[in-house]
Amino acid sequence: MLRIDWKRLHSYALAGVLMGAASLVAVPHGAAHAQAAVSRGLPDFTELVEQVGPSVVNIRTSEKVSARANTNGMDEDMLEFFKRFGVPIPNMPRQQRPQRPQPEEEQPRGVGSGFILTADGYVMTNAHVVDGADEVIVTLTDKREFKAKIVGADKRTDVAVVKIEATGLPAVKVGDVSRLKVGEWVMAIGSPFGLESTVTAGIVSAKQRDTGDYLPFIQTDVAINPGNSGGPLINMRGEVVGINSQIYSRSGGFMGISFAIPMDEAIRVSDQLRATGRVTRGRIGVQVGQVTKDVAESIGLGKASGALVTGVEAGSPADKAGIEAGDIITRFDGKPIDKLADLPRMVGNTKPGTKSTVTVFRRGSAKDLGITIAEIDSDKPASKTAEREEKPKASAAAQLVGLSVSPLTDAQKKELKIRGGVVVNAATDAAARAGLREGDIILSIANTEIGGVKDFEAALAKVDKSKPINVLYRRGEWAQYALIRSAK
Repeated sequence: MLRIDWKRLHSYALAGVLMGAASLVAVPHGAAHAQAAVSRGLPDFTELVEQVGPSVVNIRTSEKVSARANTNGMDEDMLEFFKRFGVPIPNMPRQQRPQRPQPEEEQPRGVGSGFILTADGYVMTNAHVVDGADEVIVTLTDKREFKAKIVGADKRTDVAVVKIEATGLPAVKVGDVSRLKVGEWVMAIGSPFGLESTVTAGIVSAKQRDTGDYLPFIQTDVAINPGNSGGPLINMRGEVVGINSQIYSRSGGFMGISFAIPMDEAIRVSDQLRATGRVTRGRIGVQVGQVTKDVAESIGLGKASGALVTGVEAGSPADKAGIEAGDIITRFDGKPIDKLADLPRMVGNTKPGTKSTVTVFRRGSAKDLGITIAEIDSDKPASKTAEREEKPKASAAAQLVGLSVSPLTDAQKKELKIRGGVVVNAATDAAARAGLREGDIILSIANTEIGGVKDFEAALAKVDKSKPINVLYRRGEWAQYALIRSAK
């Protein structure tokens, strides 16, 4: 039978406590300093909540719907058919026959958040919060309610501005997003699930996060849920650095990843919305793609950066400036294009009519081109490529890399709006492995422009077949690069 000596055990425990206390006293100076630093570094958000809280508002929206009698879920058009021709409605008793449509009534649509941008009543929120709303109600923390007017909304950036008739309101302070650091503490205030003035906190997980949208987002681990949309993301100085906009979720709820619109971008949009009610953006008329590491090395660009021009819209600013398919845009107005998403953002933020400079990398060298920015509009449908005529005899030299090519006719060049090139009749072996196929138009090989079959043969004769051969080709309306690697 197990026996426990409680007196001895008690003495051991007491000794352990004393030893533990002694060890705390004997903590080295450096460790004690680090421990104190950690304690001092823990944030206290109470002052921030008191400072910024009154500037955060709750936004309720509603839409007008027609109140109708019970119609057994029947389609409205079909119901109108039965009424017009006096045909009895199937599966509906006579006493339940539909009556005339009733007057429209307000139906709650959604709940979101926002914050006071100016003391005279301008409020910033998300575009998706007020989209489709017939009525917007803004509630302040002091429980005052105002019917708001939608000044403007921009779906591309998901930024909206509404106006309430009030003065002397507590406006937020706008922070400098460039000073925001990854790992920095941030706080959010909003109305998740309608729970007004809810405070959550976390850290900045990443900046310049591309999610496929027009803006580079701030990623945080601040708890954001439905209803938080449009609320402010606040730094430890009490400044708004972003608008809480999106979450990454597989369940519909918060999963530790949330995204905020950078405040510098939001202010740029809101200024236009307040001035004109809409946002104008620049465009140059190019289709762009990613520059891969292999392509960058093969064409002599070095670092995989910039935006590969895969197509140029006829008559566009890019076309007039001399930008060609296959060019790699490396700078816009002197600013480097580090990644593909940088170009549309830089161009979009440029006022239409501005004269800018675009730096392109073309066939081994850089070239500056002047360009006048146009205003963005809806995408124009791509024109169809002309049907090819009977294929002339293929070049023998092209077969060395698994290609059978033939020259383009003058009519084809005019239709495609290109100066030269050769058309691929068949692609086998190395060319097929590189992704080339029948109908592709080869524009250059190893940074050498191809005017016709003779240029093509000469370029092939000069290249080192033991190294990847970069081929710029056009397929349909777009151009791209392929790397032909001979089998070892």
